[in-house]
Amino acid sequence: MRYEEAIAGLYALSARGMRPGIERMRDALVFRGLDAARLQIPLVQVAGTNGKGSVACMISEGLRAAGYRTGLYSSPHLHRFTERVRIDGRPLATREAARRVAELLAWSAEPGAPELSFFELGTLLAVEAFVAHRCDVAVIEVGLGGRLDATTALPATLSVITRIAMDHEALLGDSLPKIAAEKAGIIRAGVPVVVGSPGRAVQRVISAHARRMRAPLTLVDRDFRVLPGRGSRAAFEVRGRRIAGVQLGLAGEHQRDNAAIAAAALCELAGRGLPVPVSALRQGLAKARWPARLERHAAVGGGPALLFDAAHNPDGCAALARELQRERVRPRVLIFGAMADKDYPQMLALLAPHVEHVIYLQPQLPRAATPEQLQGCLPGAAANGAADALRRARRAASGGGVVICAGSIFAVAELRARALRLRSDPLIRM
Repeated sequence: MRYEEAIAGLYALSARGMRPGIERMRDALVFRGLDAARLQIPLVQVAGTNGKGSVACMISEGLRAAGYRTGLYSSPHLHRFTERVRIDGRPLATREAARRVAELLAWSAEPGAPELSFFELGTLLAVEAFVAHRCDVAVIEVGLGGRLDATTALPATLSVITRIAMDHEALLGDSLPKIAAEKAGIIRAGVPVVVGSPGRAVQRVISAHARRMRAPLTLVDRDFRVLPGRGSRAAFEVRGRRIAGVQLGLAGEHQRDNAAIAAAALCELAGRGLPVPVSALRQGLAKARWPARLERHAAVGGGPALLFDAAHNPDGCAALARELQRERVRPRVLIFGAMADKDYPQMLALLAPHVEHVIYLQPQLPRAATPEQLQGCLPGAAANGAADALRRARRAASGGGVVICAGSIFAVAELRARALRLRSDPLIRM
């Protein structure tokens, strides 16, 4: 089966929807011989509203720098499905991905096999790839929430919870404590958990759940913290140990918080049989790269600079706004797209003071907000696709400005693929 055919077959499973719950995934793992008793790879599970992709990447890079063969599973992908499954930093080869997808689709059609969703089958594929490639450890990013996410069917060596903010309220709850309770669902009995989300209400919910599960808790602002740093270098304190002068590979002040979470997680892994020297921790944080997170491309051929940031909720837009407040380049042109179920009025209100022009792009997915809906919040031009949006933005930014591509990760993916001439699979919101 060719890669394109395999991906088409995999995407067809999206008709089954998101389907929260871990029972099907547990059954699938038993069917495939990957249940907790036989899956010998230590797993680090990372949940959270914002920052979980960056933190998962940082943890993975720190483990790699320490000499461990490392798997990384993340979602959604920007351009190609294979980005979701990485072995030692490299996306799975398309030929191997096609073979694995074809095999799993055939197996799932057999009598008695669990009826898996798109995300569940992708998770199973990732675990089987990590086993086949003999990974020493794997870092697994939660897809949505935590308590009912397919990845929670997997055993964990360490649980990590990043920043919690308002997002996916219809599924996770309409308050931070309710969302925190869903994220805390990844905590296992006796398994250590690192929590990087501040806020008394959030920490109270997670701490109570950790106590019920007798899970050792490492808590931000109590057991680890970000220290004042100099220039572009960060400093942390983890259980009384100072780690200073750390160069970060990811831009933005908020990445200091993410790096502190990753540092605390890497230090915690030492007690789980995966020691990571401070030198490897430093190297990993410096090498971490995660696309569309304040990803800047310098001006080429007299055109404006490009800035890609998947700020897909108000908390993410607030972080982007703080960075734009320090931006000296003018003019600044925002290309923005969002899903209709997001709080895009608040997202635009946060970004509006920091840009001179706005262009709206409707992602090629159902339930995407229309330009007319967005224009009702903030005046802006409607683009006819990604190419038109970039053309308009480059003209408005002239030679010395910057084009900011932000909002939905799916809008950013279309713009990034067009601007950087990257090959992409069809978009899928899962």
